[in-house]
Amino acid sequence: MTRNGRLGVGIIGAGRVGPVIGAALAGAGHAITGITSGSDDDRAAAVLPGAPVLDAPEVVRRSELVVLAVPHDQLPGLVAGIAEVGGWQIGQLVLHTDPGYGTEVLRPAAERGAIPLAVHPAISFTGTTVDLRQLQAAFAAVTAPAAVLPIAQALAVELGCEPVVVAEEDRAAYAEAIATASEFSRSIIGQSTALLRGIGVENPGGYLSALVQSTVERALREASDQTPDVRDV
Repeated sequence: MTRNGRLGVGIIGAGRVGPVIGAALAGAGHAITGITSGSDDDRAAAVLPGAPVLDAPEVVRRSELVVLAVPHDQLPGLVAGIAEVGGWQIGQLVLHTDPGYGTEVLRPAAERGAIPLAVHPAISFTGTTVDLRQLQAAFAAVTAPAAVLPIAQALAVELGCEPVVVAEEDRAAYAEAIATASEFSRSIIGQSTALLRGIGVENPGGYLSALVQSTVERALREASDQTPDVRDV
């Protein structure tokens, strides 16, 4: 750990999520040690300027906290592959951002002394600095062994999020809830804008904007009225 409790943070995954997580942690005072190359390096550089672009083993070697922000189907192989080459370090924090996994997917790292953390900010990432503002109003699902759960919660707070503990066995249901909300919303809006476009309405997305936002806000208020406030649980 660096001076005053600040960490050297490495990012593996330069898609929409990784650079934003790195920028949020940098804003909290942590030092970015490196980021891997991705599908849009220019966008990543705009969000996280000056971060060294390194390969994954070098990112791991340099970092006290390694953030894994890769596609769902790539995460198990990545964690195991780094373990096979002896990359994980004793006491190193390893955090992934996938909603569908808890910390079991990080077992190969944990078996080599790393500290496994799962933190999923519940926003739809655009991969731009707009996401940094969204994080400030978001919750984050955190899963970690009991002894290190406060670390996961603290990192969620440093991202700007309100941490909510999700048990390991509940991560699949959590991921289904996130996917349902995200995919259903996109699908319905896509159908509605297509219908409006078909009858000649210009800028159908703009036309529906106030309606969709007010409807979603009302539905969320009604849902909150029917369930306990997670902040009080």
